[in-house]
Amino acid sequence: MTSTDPTDVPYPNAQLHFGVFFQGVNHWTIWSDPGSGSQIDPASFRKVAQTAERGLFDAFFLGEGLRLREVDGLIHDLDVAGRPDAITQLAALAAVTDRIGLVSTSNTTFNEPTDLARRLSGLDLLSEGRAGWNVVTTDNAWTGANFRRGGYLDHADRYVRAEQFLTVARALWDGWADDAVADSREAPSWATPGAVRRVRELSSQFDVDLVPSLPRSAQGHPVIFQAGDSSEGRDFAARNGDVIFSAHGTEFDDALSFATDIRTRLRAAGRPGDDLRILPGTEIIIGRTEKEAREKARWVRFAQVTPATALNVASLLWGIDLSDRDADGPLPKEDPVVIENTGAFGARRVADPRATVARWRAEAEHHGWSLRETVIALGPQRGHVGTPEGLADKFTHFARHGAVDGFNITPYLIPEGLDDIVELLVPELQERGVYRTEYSGTTLREHLGLREPLSRRAVNPHRRAG
Repeated sequence: MTSTDPTDVPYPNAQLHFGVFFQGVNHWTIWSDPGSGSQIDPASFRKVAQTAERGLFDAFFLGEGLRLREVDGLIHDLDVAGRPDAITQLAALAAVTDRIGLVSTSNTTFNEPTDLARRLSGLDLLSEGRAGWNVVTTDNAWTGANFRRGGYLDHADRYVRAEQFLTVARALWDGWADDAVADSREAPSWATPGAVRRVRELSSQFDVDLVPSLPRSAQGHPVIFQAGDSSEGRDFAARNGDVIFSAHGTEFDDALSFATDIRTRLRAAGRPGDDLRILPGTEIIIGRTEKEAREKARWVRFAQVTPATALNVASLLWGIDLSDRDADGPLPKEDPVVIENTGAFGARRVADPRATVARWRAEAEHHGWSLRETVIALGPQRGHVGTPEGLADKFTHFARHGAVDGFNITPYLIPEGLDDIVELLVPELQERGVYRTEYSGTTLREHLGLREPLSRRAVNPHRRAG
């Protein structure tokens, strides 16, 4: 039982932050259920964003897909596919929401900083300081084939370009002084002379010389999100990010280890250890009793991993076509074929298929699992299952012991998948004092309790926004 002694709790006043991730291309969204709506209808985006805002979430987050996923050169028709340009979609959502942050995943490999920074700045102004940017990179030729210059970027250079990209973007966002625009009709000029600074940036990736065209928003800069899990990606986040997404949010010890590592890297980068919010991605399945929650979780997993999906996952592992097999039968008897993992066609094969197949066979034999049950049991474990009360206790423990700052939640149904969380879980968290009862600010930076943008901290590096 968790101690109630406040001296045993390192972060007794910690507050949980929730974001919602509208996935786009994936096979985890259960599109076949009668309660599922369109994945591309604007009404679905609006419903999810407004439900999240009703639940006092920090942010609505859109992924990016520069190319549909393929398997062996064929479109992967098991995926839900529908991912509009994020900034365009978020601009539309800005008009039908008031407080929730709006986060765009935008690629630094196949965009240019002057154009993307201006578009993000436009979203930030339109939403009155609610924009965020999830900075992602790409190094594979498969995605690059959709662009004129192709997959030219070496893996080692992707974060070099991303960091230089951010440097240019921040220079553009800092190009207008806070008081650049006149606040009185009696002012001698619309803009204060000298308040707009020309930006000149020359690096190995960019040569920029221009005058920024937009002023700052109410939060100064869009909030910077990052999701890299490699050592290189974690260092990049520690140097540049405001929020980091992770896959380390299911088991407490794993989550705490990740958070401790990130805080160590932050201090090594010259930043305070609490300068970056850690929001693991997760799925939350709620039942009114533990038994109901477990039964619902089983239904969700079998709806997500259909027979065809299970056979596709197994085909990638074995390196052979298993689409004609029985997913509810035994594992294939054949040995796996080792195929070079190039990342081509969007399908990533396992690095050591022989060892993985051996483990699958041992576990399946021990538990009496079918192929499909094995894929479900040994595939990625997605999140948390329980009652509202039990999950609230669990998440409070995670937050107040420093394992997470919150979660980026992936609904398994669109657009109704947040309803249980907003109506059942949020009140329990509020009762424990670990979740807000109202928005205290208007900007995304204020929601997250972040300090000023990194490029603006020379005078007072520890002053918080708001």
